[in-house]
Amino acid sequence: MLVLMVIDGVDVPEDGADSVDHIGELLQQVAAGDQTAFARVYDMLSSRVFGLILRVLVDRSQSEEVLQEVFLEVWQSASKFVPNKGQGRSWVLTIAHRRAVDRVRSSQASSDRDVRVGVRDLDVAHDGVSEQVELRIEGEKVTTALATLPDPQREAITLAYFGGYSQSEISALVGAPLGTIKTRMRDGLSRLRTEMGVTA
Repeated sequence: MLVLMVIDGVDVPEDGADSVDHIGELLQQVAAGDQTAFARVYDMLSSRVFGLILRVLVDRSQSEEVLQEVFLEVWQSASKFVPNKGQGRSWVLTIAHRRAVDRVRSSQASSDRDVRVGVRDLDVAHDGVSEQVELRIEGEKVTTALATLPDPQREAITLAYFGGYSQSEISALVGAPLGTIKTRMRDGLSRLRTEMGVTA
């Protein structure tokens, strides 16, 4: 009999990577219009999804808005989930991370416009603006470098550094052995350093 334990409100099979993808099964039912299955997915993942979004956005009210957007997308596009390409939990968390990053970019674009107008109106150079530009350029370099990684390495690094998950949690989320996750992260970080021209 499969025994489940609850971690942060999410049922996680105790026997690890070889267990059935319960979220994936529920997503297939959601794709068929099953509202009860959708409610179960929400109950099982909403606290974890909200935590991930909040880590990215910091702002609680914006995080709550994005949480609603994520589960609306899950309801509308559950048919796009492909079981043999990954775990259901990971699929939902990827949507959440993408939505949160999109919100940051949107907020940043608005903030950038305000900064440009303010600087133009003041006609005064300010060191803070150049610092923001440097940080943004560095962030774009990281995003570009991440895009060059194979999907498994990018997923592990994104969940660890943007999602705040431990290697053990990532192992459970993606359904891969802990040793595999460690290798993916080590190799991925090595490739990132090379892509960004960082010397050890």
